[in-house]
Amino acid sequence: MSADPVGRRRPHVLILGGTTEARRLAETLAAGEGAPYRVTTSLAGRVASPVLPPGETRIGGFGGPTGLAAWIAAHHVTHLVDATHPFAERMSFNAAEAAALSGVPLLSLRRPGWSPGPEDDWHFADSLADAATSLPALGSRVFLTTGRMGLHTFAHLTEPWFLVRSVDPPEGATPPRLEILLARGPFTLDDERELLARHRIDVLVTKDSGGSATAPKLTAAREAGIPVLVVRRPPVPEGVPRTGSVDEVRHWLST
Repeated sequence: MSADPVGRRRPHVLILGGTTEARRLAETLAAGEGAPYRVTTSLAGRVASPVLPPGETRIGGFGGPTGLAAWIAAHHVTHLVDATHPFAERMSFNAAEAAALSGVPLLSLRRPGWSPGPEDDWHFADSLADAATSLPALGSRVFLTTGRMGLHTFAHLTEPWFLVRSVDPPEGATPPRLEILLARGPFTLDDERELLARHRIDVLVTKDSGGSATAPKLTAAREAGIPVLVVRRPPVPEGVPRTGSVDEVRHWLST
């Protein structure tokens, strides 16, 4: 934690991060010696060696909404921004409850979801378990991009072959026919075209994460005529204002 003696006199923005948007926001707010905001980005700690954003950082959980509210009070946080991954459902609800407990204003920075085009062959699932049920009917060589934390959901599928790409190796139960590709994005369209062709992928499974950083795989799948199984986003807390723009967050902070 910074020992900046003027930290308490500046508005203190706590960013619940882990996304490209969170990093962009931290870069915007914490730039320069005379930055008008004190910025702390909180990361969940699921990646062993995360790329740290500018400003202050903390890694790990808060202990639920009451723990987050206590941290907000102890560190004189004036604004809370939920810029977590669209599938970090529990953290978003914790943030809403902590904001209510602490009286600190909360804004959700959430990138828009993806939408299929006329040439896309998309199928939808409401959860990872739902996707695992639907998957065998769609293909046998699977590019699974739903994250290493949920691999156990597919562990009972013994027939399909899976390619999983992640920053860190998976832990826990995994499908028996599995190849792990350790890599950190973003990935270009040419990267994704080559990967689908090299591994003879015939179905892509993804979460509706939105944004441009991981969208090239969708384009590559469309070009190759490969079906895409998309896991819909979980519900979000009601009543929390939301934006998809870093500039709008800056405007919110200044009003």
